[in-house]
Amino acid sequence: MRGEHAGYACGAALGFLGDLIAADPRRGHPVAAFGRAAGAVERRLWRDHRGYGAAHTVLCAGGAAAAAALLQRAVRGAAPASPSASPSPLRGGARVALTAATVWAVLGGTSLGREARAVGGALTAGDLDVARERLPHLCGRDPQALDGPQMARAVVESVAENTSDAVVGALVWGALGGVPGLVAFRAVNTLDAMVGHKSPRYRRFGWAAARLDDLAGWPGSRLTAALTVLAAPDRRGALRAWRADGGAHPSPNAGPVEASFAGALGVRLGGTLAYGGRVEHRPVLNGAAPPVAADDIERAVRLSRRVSVLALATTVTARLVAGAALRARQPGSRRRRRSR
Repeated sequence: MRGEHAGYACGAALGFLGDLIAADPRRGHPVAAFGRAAGAVERRLWRDHRGYGAAHTVLCAGGAAAAAALLQRAVRGAAPASPSASPSPLRGGARVALTAATVWAVLGGTSLGREARAVGGALTAGDLDVARERLPHLCGRDPQALDGPQMARAVVESVAENTSDAVVGALVWGALGGVPGLVAFRAVNTLDAMVGHKSPRYRRFGWAAARLDDLAGWPGSRLTAALTVLAAPDRRGALRAWRADGGAHPSPNAGPVEASFAGALGVRLGGTLAYGGRVEHRPVLNGAAPPVAADDIERAVRLSRRVSVLALATTVTARLVAGAALRARQPGSRRRRRSR
């Protein structure tokens, strides 16, 4: 295990940089391939029953995590002959490369910012038709039912929620579980997006995916809200909105994140929306603030980027500290220090 935590830290940083440079490819993305496979499994398993939905979730998410674990084990290879021996540079490089590729594949921060800016640019130019055309790339709301300010609000809410889902949550589970943790989190989050909503078809079948996503997203959403307060232009406002309104949202994970973003940016989020063919009346977040305007989208994207960088630094540091603590507790570590 010597050097493994440092290798993860290096790989995570390289993968994060890869997302900044390359973002998501238009075709052939690994997450899209997983989605197609999960869709094929769904077509065979679908029943209007929670048990079949749970089997679908376990088969898809568990299978992806197991495959990632086997790949990580194959790359890790044999342990050094003695505790003091250095790991093979070739295997160490392969571990870093695998981590970097996986982090790049599961992160979506750069694509999130790109799509948000596309809608924001259209709204600034007054081209509502283009804004409505691009909005479905960010969220599942009905764009035809939204005017300009409502689309701006939808974009800011999507940037907030996906900062947690597409960046911070993945980094948290990567720090906890390495490559399998990264893959498992993205698989669960993808399944929730596919089947975890309350439409007639998925109300029962998608129940397991939605509940598992709530559980997996809990630590990342709280870290996102905390880092939003730290990175906010208005720290007091972000903390106040998180405390006052974070629990009012119907989603246990989107609530703290969207409320902290609302307070950080000094805007009002929440309210009535059309989603998945139905109308929802959500609580207002940071209600004393003005509504979202088109130029608030760029501010939200910049805040998301700052939070993402802080999340990388936080999770990598936590992984390194945990690795150092584990090595210090190994029986041979004290004897080696004394012999020196």
